[in-house]
Amino acid sequence: MTVFLTILVGMGLFVLGLLAYGVGIFNRLVTLRNRIDNAFSQIEVQLKRRHDLIPNLVETVKGYMSHERETLEAVIQARNQAVGGLQQAAGNPGSAGAIESLAAAERGLSGALSRLFALAEAYPDLKANQNMAQLTEELTSTENKVSFARQAYNDSVTEYNTYKQTFPPVIFANLFGHAQDRQLLQFEGEKIHQVPTVSFN
Repeated sequence: MTVFLTILVGMGLFVLGLLAYGVGIFNRLVTLRNRIDNAFSQIEVQLKRRHDLIPNLVETVKGYMSHERETLEAVIQARNQAVGGLQQAAGNPGSAGAIESLAAAERGLSGALSRLFALAEAYPDLKANQNMAQLTEELTSTENKVSFARQAYNDSVTEYNTYKQTFPPVIFANLFGHAQDRQLLQFEGEKIHQVPTVSFN
C-alpha cells in the first residue's frame, strides 16, 4: 500500500509541477503580449500627433504654393491613408496585415512630405515663415519620437516571438492562443524618422 501511495503522490506532484510550469509560460506570454500592445500604443500617440500636424503644415504652405495643388493634395491623401492605417492597426495590433498596411501608409506619407519639403526649397518667403519653421521643428521632434517608439515596439515583438518559438513554450503557445507571431513595424524606404533637412535661415 505504501508503494502505491508513494507512486500516487509522485504522480500528483509531477502533474502539479507541470501545471505550475504551464501557468508560468502562460503568464510570461501574456506579459510579453501586453508589453507589445503598450509599445504599439506609444507609437499610436506619436503617429496621431504627426497626423495632426500635417493639416497645419498644408495650410501654412498653401498660401505660398497655391499652384502646387497636386503635391498638397497628395500630402492630404497620404495623411488620410495613414490615419486609416493607424485606426486599422490600433483595432487589431496582432494582425500582420494591419501592421503592414500601417507601415505602407506611413511610407507613402513620408514620401509625400519629402516631396513637399523639396518643393518648399524654391520658396524663400515660405522658408522664412516662422510658422513653417515651428511646424517643421515639431514634425522632426515627432519623427524622432516615432522612431524610438517603433524601436521599443520591435524589441518587444522580437522578445515575444523568440520566447514563444523556443522549447518548451512552443508546445504551450498554441494551446494558450499565441499561435501567430507578431509583425515587426518596418518603415523602410523613405524613413519616417528623417525629415529632409531644410534650412529656414
